[in-house]
Amino acid sequence: MTTTTPPARPTTPPSGCPVHHAAAPQAPNGCPVSGHAAAFNPFEDAYLQDPPEYLRWAREQEPVFYSPELGYWVVTRYDDIKAIFRNHGSFSPANALEKITPPSAAVQEVLNSYNYAMGRTLVNEEEPAHMARRRLLLEPFTPEALKHHEPMVRKLARDYVDRFIDDGRADLVDQMLWEVPLTIALHFLGVDEEDMPLLRQYSIAHTVNTWGRPSEEEQIKVAHAVGNFWQLAGQILEKMRRDPSGPGWMKFGIRMQAEHPEVVTDSYLHSMMMAGIVAAHETTANATANALRLLLQHPTAWREICENPELIPNAVEECLRFAGSIIAWRRVAITDVTVGGIELPAGTKFMMVMASGNHDESHFPEADLLDIHRDNAGDHLSFGYGAHQCMGKNLARMELQIFLEELSRRLPHMALVPQTFHYLSNTSFRGPEHLLVQWDPAQNPERRDPSLLQREQPVRIGESTRATTGRAMRVTAVREVAEGVKEIRLAPADGRPVPRWTPGAHIDIECGDTGLSRQYSLCGDPAHPQELVIGVLLDPQSRGGSAWVHQHLNAGDTVKVRGPRNHFRFDETAQRVVLVAGGIGITPIATMAHRARQLGIDYELHYCGRSRRTMAYVAELQAEHGERLRLHVADEGTRADIPALLGQPRPDTQVYACGPERLLDALQQACAAWPDDALRVEHFHASGGALDPSKEHAFEIELKDSGLVLQVPADRTVLEALRSANIDVPSDCGEGLCGSCEVHVVSGQIDHRDVVLTRSEREANQKMMVCCSRSRLCGERLVLEL
Repeated sequence: MTTTTPPARPTTPPSGCPVHHAAAPQAPNGCPVSGHAAAFNPFEDAYLQDPPEYLRWAREQEPVFYSPELGYWVVTRYDDIKAIFRNHGSFSPANALEKITPPSAAVQEVLNSYNYAMGRTLVNEEEPAHMARRRLLLEPFTPEALKHHEPMVRKLARDYVDRFIDDGRADLVDQMLWEVPLTIALHFLGVDEEDMPLLRQYSIAHTVNTWGRPSEEEQIKVAHAVGNFWQLAGQILEKMRRDPSGPGWMKFGIRMQAEHPEVVTDSYLHSMMMAGIVAAHETTANATANALRLLLQHPTAWREICENPELIPNAVEECLRFAGSIIAWRRVAITDVTVGGIELPAGTKFMMVMASGNHDESHFPEADLLDIHRDNAGDHLSFGYGAHQCMGKNLARMELQIFLEELSRRLPHMALVPQTFHYLSNTSFRGPEHLLVQWDPAQNPERRDPSLLQREQPVRIGESTRATTGRAMRVTAVREVAEGVKEIRLAPADGRPVPRWTPGAHIDIECGDTGLSRQYSLCGDPAHPQELVIGVLLDPQSRGGSAWVHQHLNAGDTVKVRGPRNHFRFDETAQRVVLVAGGIGITPIATMAHRARQLGIDYELHYCGRSRRTMAYVAELQAEHGERLRLHVADEGTRADIPALLGQPRPDTQVYACGPERLLDALQQACAAWPDDALRVEHFHASGGALDPSKEHAFEIELKDSGLVLQVPADRTVLEALRSANIDVPSDCGEGLCGSCEVHVVSGQIDHRDVVLTRSEREANQKMMVCCSRSRLCGERLVLEL
């Protein structure tokens, strides 16, 4: 991968400020422009070769800066970018399609000669007009509607690979990745394929015209192409008007126009026809080329998806995070705003570089590492966020998953040809113009096993990909640490270090082919880079998970593991902690005690159990913690007295507990007079059962960031309603146990059914777990920050 070096920073003046005030140009707010900011040039090759690396200096030192080259404030960190996307009351998309290079009089004259009149589209339209149109035109983009396109996408991928499978060498862009997404885009829009060669040329022209910096001569040439593109889009639209029946988003739009002519206008459809071809085609073509280049540059990741295609959905999300095709987008402030701590007036223009935000270490640990098992890869900003999030995101995901599946199954031995990658010069779109690969046709696996052509991996759209993030781990040791308790030590099968984790974290173990997945707290040392350790109690009431672990996991075996994740975090700033464990609940509590000791925090550790023979790690805990450890053993007559154990409420004390429900219930009662959230617990099981429609009521949810209002009937969860409306929400356990589906609540009363939120968090009514919790009142509207 090309390494880029940004311009050297100017020498720091004696004052300590990194900017020489006397010599530096000034931003519109009067602040001097730093040397880095003055040198920022998104039209040079270094930016397009590796945008996150090119802007590393900004993420680390100057996350929001003014670019004299663009006349825009550039935003580079994840939280700042997401905040702009979600706040459509203060930031308008009106400049999203504004030409970076203003057209000259000669260029405008050319465009006028074609009657070019590109208007607002879903991309750059303001509220309330935008959401009114978006609601009407959304249905063809829902996961259910997109399923009908899957056979066509699979057939096209198969047919195009057939053309070069025996050649041993191909340019994947020229021979597949440009034409296949274009054909799919045309089918999705309801367009005939006869104008494909012209459309390829025209869509590139549209990109350069809007986001590039062409010379005057190039602008004239591009203007003619754009004008022809505009006229062709109009001709195709007129053909559709004569018969708007049948499939296709534009035909659907024409039918919606007949019902709502004041919302879906003629000029709007013409503009959307042109913009839709580019949006549905070029971004997916580039995203697939970026993903394949990335995976082939990381042979371990490529080998993993070849051997285990279940990893492909999350690999797609990680590739979109690491090297998406839409690298930057724009907004303009319509009120006075504060971004990254900088106060700026209405009218300020912003360019948010999502490619940089996607490498922000504060949101994506080890962000510069390609990790196809990354638990939060789907949080990327490559599709934007909020009311203007890309409507076609799930069509793109479908294509990417199918293309990777077809190529990894049929050409697992494919490798990159040594080459220099070239990119179209512009601020916002990125994909290699060519992608040369080679392989030995004699090693094509289908020659040995033609049946592999019949295999299909399910496409995952409109759902979380976390269930597909499992990494192979080898069992290095198994030992019994108490009666009915086995300690399992795990190391990555590929020899890489284990993911970083903190006390309170857990992993998910996939129990072979049973379909079961169970969560187990980590109990080793977070500083150990080569292994994860869990303790598993053989539960007589087991639903199958612990029984499978005890019966099937032995040293040398391989198991799929997801995580680690942590929803039971230890506050390392606490002055004093009381740690309470019951039975196998010692596993997360022991790691907290170890960390408290390391940090010098005042702590006491209480360990409850029926009998010493059933209590794991007693000897190790006594050796490490000495008098700070108190054992409460029922058959020795030292059962815990919870009120006495806790003593008087103390504002400087946090209580952490994990164990059976009766222990946690007793702690809840004893802590009733303690400060809010003094008690933090982790449960073994969720308290709620399956949804019973006869006992539920319907209600509405309003999505503040997206502008949608959805119905949640009695027989559906909020999570199901969100996914059916094309809204991305992660989820794992589905029963309110893991906390992964948490969303923020703006207003409305919540019937909390999870076991994650603390008492004060429930009373504050500012967050909910959408997999299980609901509105407390029948017919009430909940407003969510989505």
